[in-house]
Amino acid sequence: MEGASSAQQPGKKIVWKPYVVNEMEYEASFPEKKSNTLSRDLIDYVRYMIQNHGENYKEMARDEKNYYQDTPKQIKRKINVYKNFYPEEYKEFIASLKPEKMDVQ
Repeated sequence: MEGASSAQQPGKKIVWKPYVVNEMEYEASFPEKKSNTLSRDLIDYVRYMIQNHGENYKEMARDEKNYYQDTPKQIKRKINVYKNFYPEEYKEFIASLKPEKMDVQ
């Protein structure tokens, strides 16, 4: 039997730099930072797409303002993220669009 490994428990590793482990454990003890906001660019992008195309994601993907070259699925995902982050603002935005659509018809 080897001297070092016999005293060591199976599966345990020798820690040569405990200060690194201590620092990592300290950082891990903090609650995870949540980003509770979306970028203004993303909000404007999503609102523009909804305002001009409703729920037609294929049309949105072909729009010249689709600078990110998002696919219809990616655009839909971004809109859903916006809905989840700002449900009240989204409802108000959709409600504000309804009268405009009625005037056009």
